Amino acid sequence: MKHVQKYGIGEQNFKNLIEDGCVYVDKTRYIEKLLTSGSKYYFLARPRRFGKSLFLSSVEYFFEGRRDLFKGLYIDSKDELWNTHPVLRLDLNRERYAEPGKLEIVINFIFREWEEKYGIDCVESNPPQRFSYILRKVYEKTGKRVVILVDEYDKPLVGNLNNRDIFEHYRSALASLYSNFKSSSEYIHLVCLTGVSRFSRLSVFSELNNLNDITFDPQFADVCGITIEESLKYLSPGISEFAENLNGSFEEACLKLRESYDGYRFTKNGSDCYNPWALMCALDKSEIANYWNETGMPTIVGESLKRIDADLEETFDCYCSEDELKGLDLLNPNPTALLYQTGYLTIKDYITESKIYHLGIPNKEVKTGLFNTLLPYYVKVKSGVVNNVVATLKASFVIGNPEKAMKCLQSYFSGIDYAMKMDDENNFHNAFFLLIDLIGLNAKTESHTSSGRIDIEVLTSKFIYIIELKYDHTAEEALNQIKEKNYALKYGMDSRKIFLIGASFSSETRTIGGWKIEAL
Repeated sequence: MKHVQKYGIGEQNFKNLIEDGCVYVDKTRYIEKLLTSGSKYYFLARPRRFGKSLFLSSVEYFFEGRRDLFKGLYIDSKDELWNTHPVLRLDLNRERYAEPGKLEIVINFIFREWEEKYGIDCVESNPPQRFSYILRKVYEKTGKRVVILVDEYDKPLVGNLNNRDIFEHYRSALASLYSNFKSSSEYIHLVCLTGVSRFSRLSVFSELNNLNDITFDPQFADVCGITIEESLKYLSPGISEFAENLNGSFEEACLKLRESYDGYRFTKNGSDCYNPWALMCALDKSEIANYWNETGMPTIVGESLKRIDADLEETFDCYCSEDELKGLDLLNPNPTALLYQTGYLTIKDYITESKIYHLGIPNKEVKTGLFNTLLPYYVKVKSGVVNNVVATLKASFVIGNPEKAMKCLQSYFSGIDYAMKMDDENNFHNAFFLLIDLIGLNAKTESHTSSGRIDIEVLTSKFIYIIELKYDHTAEEALNQIKEKNYALKYGMDSRKIFLIGASFSSETRTIGGWKIEAL
């Protein structure tokens, strides 16, 4: 399909993107901020596929003096900032690092490239000492201090959060390597590291006490991602084409794109922004789909939530301090920090008085992908089975067939792997929460009333379902609770038909044992 704009999906090289005539959302004003913010060492954390590598690439070509690539961009108008420096880019996004030794192979390969480029003899085999020698020799050969760009500094660590031995091996190796940023400071002009996470304990930055963490800095709020304003400025032709292909208006197209891919926020007062990978893929394919989720979800997310027996509903709508968000502790990973740093939670609001962040799921794509991925951790079923259940359950609610909906749920829970732990109420409710949210209707769990909390409410255009679940109690008890606490009273003036459903879950049979339905 030929488009009015070329999107360069997956292209992380700034030079290639510009020379190929692809869309580039101008982020070069942040190069100026790096040079004028008074720091020498910068660290930026953002989720995967958010444009970190492309930004570092633009910084690389800027310091190499490739001004021809920046024609018409913001930084091109800043004559006083243009000054070349040798650039050493350490790209750790090349391997999976599944076993010890991979990091050393990658680093030594990159070091050989640097040595060949600058005509340096390899006189050291120890990576930290070899790095130090290269820095000094590049400085001596060029007469200029070095710019160091580290892309995905934490890739060896994030992939081994569940393997403490390999994690510690790589943490120690990286800490030794990065210690050169301080010991070789006289040869360094600028250092910029990017990654997904910053680890609070066993830090790889223990010796770098002057590191400027710009992750939460309002000045750099939009350095990655695409704001709504930027989407209208740079992508309007593509959005118009997207609207035409979907037989909708420009405004309708913007709404669909925002609901699916917008909603990320990284600072207290920052703008909401799109996931750039997902947005560009949607425009390129002219279709709403789960593009970011398809690039992979770290298994550590699902495993950690299951291991700590988290209440998922509270986890996905929570409050925390900035300190809780900044670091990951290998020994006791905070699920909030883990979900935030990996992009499954984002800042929704900041409460100034208490200095507390309100976090939530960014958008529909993230919610759908996250819940689909997590559900097998709680019920051990294949994704295809989940999709069939979701479709049947949704249709049953829409057409007003609660009996079929409950049979669908019973069949679904009957398929749970017997080895799966479903012998406590929290797991049961987590499984229900994920499934109900995935049906995509106006479904709510734990809805508060003046007399109690309704387990599940499902609202369609013609029907209202009030569902009470009882664990190892009878369906009659569940239905009686709905009636005794007048849960339906809040819908007394609503013209839609109301179904009251009491259901029981048996820990012995590991499924829904029975249900009672009453129509009002």
